[in-house]
Amino acid sequence: MAYLEREADKRSDPRLLLAGARWVVMVGVSYDSLAVPATLLNDPSRGRIARYAWGADYHDLITPRLRGLGEWASARSRAWVDTGPVLERAWAAQAGLGFIGRNTCLIHRTRGSYFFLGAILIADEIALDDTPAPAPRKASAGCGACRRCLDACPTQAFPEPGVLDARRCISYLTIELKGSIPVALRPRMGNWIFGCDVCQDVCPYVRRYAIPTGWPAFRPIDAERAAPRLLDALAWDRDAFNQRFRGTALKRAKWRGVLRNVCVAAGNWGDPACLPLLERHARGEDALVAEHAAWAIERIAAR
Repeated sequence: MAYLEREADKRSDPRLLLAGARWVVMVGVSYDSLAVPATLLNDPSRGRIARYAWGADYHDLITPRLRGLGEWASARSRAWVDTGPVLERAWAAQAGLGFIGRNTCLIHRTRGSYFFLGAILIADEIALDDTPAPAPRKASAGCGACRRCLDACPTQAFPEPGVLDARRCISYLTIELKGSIPVALRPRMGNWIFGCDVCQDVCPYVRRYAIPTGWPAFRPIDAERAAPRLLDALAWDRDAFNQRFRGTALKRAKWRGVLRNVCVAAGNWGDPACLPLLERHARGEDALVAEHAAWAIERIAAR
């Protein structure tokens, strides 16, 4: 993720993003949804999508509201939702929205970690209430002896607590990575075709305290938006994919990337019913998709 190296000076000094910046306002918006049963999500004949992408694209929903809040608070403000060179997690932890857990996610003690983070920089003076500032906490301080997230990661993407090797993370492999998925990691990806929730799903704070979102737009319109059937997904062409997932976060990986991931999930499922569609993709013009389709065919044949 080379973009994280860009504008490092602005990440370390927000005054370079907004001249005279004095305050950071951090906002968390829950996206948790209980609309899809675990039995369906874990069905190997379906491709699983990370929870945050079940509904509408959060950038489109939160950004204008966050900007409106900033404009209401100050004549000089800027706002971002996962788009600018800002250190959302560190700022959120400092602001008291939670602690950074062993899985590197920001975890709220009474809400879990299924929420988006938004940041507003404000340059003007603002009035503060008398709420005491939160005491700073060390990273992973709230995890105690728990290491469920580390042990549950299918690809062992955590070389040590609080450190994520993105090159092994399923979210990176299915979204950020534009080329070929390492062969050794493909069997470990299971049925994930966009993102991954494993390290959050097993977290005790999530299991006990996660609160369903109050934003209907973040809920899936049907089960197919959370876990589409792999046989259906293998048949999507570009137009069908764009129509189904227009206005969602899946547009980031695009049809080509998601189809690559679907081929891997089909290979892990292992049902020969996938072979005609996989063979068609293996003969297709897209070399990336063809490679992963051929791998899936070999994996099914080996079974």
